[in-house]
Amino acid sequence: MKVIYTDNNATTMVAPEVLEEMLPYFSQYYGNPSSMHSFGGSVAKKIQEARQRVADLIGASPGEIVFTSCGTESDSTAIHAAIESYPGKRHIVTSRVEHPAIKNLYETLEKRGYRVTFVPVDGQGRLDLDYLYDSLDEDTAIVSLMWANNETGVIFPIEEISRTVKESGIVFHTDAVQVAGKIPIDITHTGVDMLSLSGHKFHAPKGIGVLYIRKGTRFSPFMIGGHQEKSRRGGTENTAAIIGLGKAAQLAKEHLDEGAYERVGRLRDKLENALLKRVSHTMVNGDRQHRVSNTTSIAFEYVEGEAILLMLNEFGICASSGSACTSGSLEPSHVLRAMGVPFTAAHGSIRFSLSRYNTEDEVDFIIEKVPPVIETLREMSPFWKDAGAAARLEARV
Repeated sequence: MKVIYTDNNATTMVAPEVLEEMLPYFSQYYGNPSSMHSFGGSVAKKIQEARQRVADLIGASPGEIVFTSCGTESDSTAIHAAIESYPGKRHIVTSRVEHPAIKNLYETLEKRGYRVTFVPVDGQGRLDLDYLYDSLDEDTAIVSLMWANNETGVIFPIEEISRTVKESGIVFHTDAVQVAGKIPIDITHTGVDMLSLSGHKFHAPKGIGVLYIRKGTRFSPFMIGGHQEKSRRGGTENTAAIIGLGKAAQLAKEHLDEGAYERVGRLRDKLENALLKRVSHTMVNGDRQHRVSNTTSIAFEYVEGEAILLMLNEFGICASSGSACTSGSLEPSHVLRAMGVPFTAAHGSIRFSLSRYNTEDEVDFIIEKVPPVIETLREMSPFWKDAGAAARLEARV
């Protein structure tokens, strides 16, 4: 059975070109890049090439790029760097719809006595900017906001927000994991001090991430050890993965310049519009105008998302009911609840996230299979048959 993969916000396939560039560094060129000999030195040069490629993707300089193990490490490093660099400040500002990598960290910091402001969003997933700006005060150590939401794809106006925050002299961090390779980024035109990326979200391998640190930003390292990454992140470099990340960044920039994600957006819109037309009591979660082009979150009312995914899996269709980091939970998405999506719709929300490798034939196949799946599940649902039961369920939440 052919796999039709539409869960690219969870992870992506490693691009063939990326794998090809990585392979020699597992066996042929295995020297330690920190070594004095030329065998290791040749590897160090390749790492620097990768650093330049990543910098080019976001408009940074190579010296501002630090390699990490993943987006979560980059996020934690940025947050800890800010609160360690400004120990007298005990206030943090973020949003109610952040990825668990940020949300769970802040909940932990709250238990340690930090004051955290969670800025609300409206029904379309758009940030309340007035609430955000009114939350800033002299005690604020850092503002950290995702650039695009991993579940809905909704884009926050990071350029505008970061410049306003910087006017207050506050450190600004953005989790840009879901925008890398999907929208153009020129970090020099923003007030962003630190930015997180994760390689496996744009066709690099898992286990490699990036933290951009603007030159001049106060920084206290989270991983303390050797001199690697200019002593900003100790530990022997994950050489092959770094090289793969560099190649993936180069490819992402090329595909952006060539308009690849405009084609992806057309496929997304075809899928979305067809399902909205063919399936009743269905809606899109989030702002349809301001989102990354590969993502749609569709709520199918009165059915369980997990049941939808299990039935789609029988056809080889891979999708998600939300964040891959929380998909084991039976609770509805915190993102959708923050948006005020009704419980009966939030529980039946499915995220389809495409990549440049998806085809129109695959989208047509999904359009063919989803409506009968929803029909079958609704026939089994007591809430579909009893609107009063659905209302009572919503009232209990």
